[in-house]
Amino acid sequence: MKKPIVAVIGMTVALTMLSGCSKDEVEETIQPLVADAIEEEDSEAEAVEDGDESPLIPEIDTSVKIQAGSRIAVVSKSTKGEYWKMVKKGMEDAVAAINDAYGYKKDDAITMTFEGPEDEEDVESEINIIDAVIAENPEVLCISAGDMDSCQAQLEAAHENGIPVIVFDSNVSEKKLVRAYRGTDNAQVGKMAAYRLGSAIGKMGKIAIFSAQEKTKSVQDRVQGFMDNIQKYGDIEVVETIYSDQVDDMEAAMQEVLEKYPTLDGVFCTNADVTELYLEMDKSTESDSIALVGVDATSKQQEAIRKGTEIGCVSQQPYAMGYQTIWAAAETTAPRKSVKIEKNVLINPAWIDASTLDDPESSAYLYTD
Repeated sequence: MKKPIVAVIGMTVALTMLSGCSKDEVEETIQPLVADAIEEEDSEAEAVEDGDESPLIPEIDTSVKIQAGSRIAVVSKSTKGEYWKMVKKGMEDAVAAINDAYGYKKDDAITMTFEGPEDEEDVESEINIIDAVIAENPEVLCISAGDMDSCQAQLEAAHENGIPVIVFDSNVSEKKLVRAYRGTDNAQVGKMAAYRLGSAIGKMGKIAIFSAQEKTKSVQDRVQGFMDNIQKYGDIEVVETIYSDQVDDMEAAMQEVLEKYPTLDGVFCTNADVTELYLEMDKSTESDSIALVGVDATSKQQEAIRKGTEIGCVSQQPYAMGYQTIWAAAETTAPRKSVKIEKNVLINPAWIDASTLDDPESSAYLYTD
C-alpha cells in the first residue's frame, strides 16, 4: 500500500535538492500527485464492495425431468440459530415450489428431511447422522461440513450407493465426489470485513481475529480473504488470530487477548456465534472503544449495530442458499445427460450497518428469530 506514497515523498526530496526551490514550493507541485496516489489505493480496497445483491432464487424449470417421489436428505452442521432456520426455510419453500410447479402430490411429492447437531463444532455427531442417513438410501444427500476433511468415508459410501451429494454453506476437501456446491463467496466476506474494519480504524493500528473452528472451509476462506485484503493497509497489524476449536474456552481466550493488548483498535469475528459471544462479554471501558466487524446480521447483531457497539457486519443470504441447494438436489434426480448442473454457485454477501439496516434492499440479509 505504501509504495506510491513513498515514491511521491522521495520525489519531493529529490526536487527540493535539485531545483533549488523551497520545500513548500515543491510540495505545492507534488500535492496533487499525493492525492491521486491515495485515491488509487482507496479505490483498490473499495473494489471488494461491488457485487450482485439480488436474491438468487432460481426459476423452477419443469423441462428438467426430475424424479417423482424423491426424498432429499439434508444434514446440516447445525440446526440451531437464526442462520440455519433461514437455510431450512429456503429449502422447505423450494420443495413446495417444485411440487407445485410439477403438480406432484401425495406419493409423487418431493420430500425433505433436515437433521444435524445443535453445535456447529460437534463434528462427531454430524458424521454419525450422515452415516444413519446414507443407510436409509435417500435419492440425494445434502451436507454442510463442520470439518472439511472429516466426511471422506461418507462421501465414498454415498458414491458407492449411487447417492449424489450436494454440499452447501461449507465445502469439503474431496470435491470429485460432490455434484455441486451452493454457498457464500466466503473469501469475499473476509475481504469486505477487512476493508470496512481497516477504514473504520483509520487504516492504522492493531487488530485481532476471533474465529469459529479452523477446520471449516468457510472459515478458512474468510480468514484468508481478510488477511489478503488487510495487507493493503501497511500500518495495520493483526496481532492475534484465535480459533474456537484450538482453545478450551473461547470467551476466556478472547478476554486474554483484550488484556494483552489494551490499545487494540479493531476486532473481526468470523461468524455469528463468535460475534455474539464477544458482544456479551464483560469488557473494560477501554475495550468498549474497539471497532467490531462481525458476520451474519442476526437479531442481536442488528441491535448492536443500532446501539453503535458494532460498526457493522458482512451478511449472507441463507434463504437463497437453501433454495439453491434443494433445486440443485432435485436436478440430480433427472437423467444425468439430460441436465447440466452448475458445479459451484457462490452467493455474494452484503455489508450491513446503521445506514442500511432499514433499507428494503437489505431485507434478504437480515435474520429474524
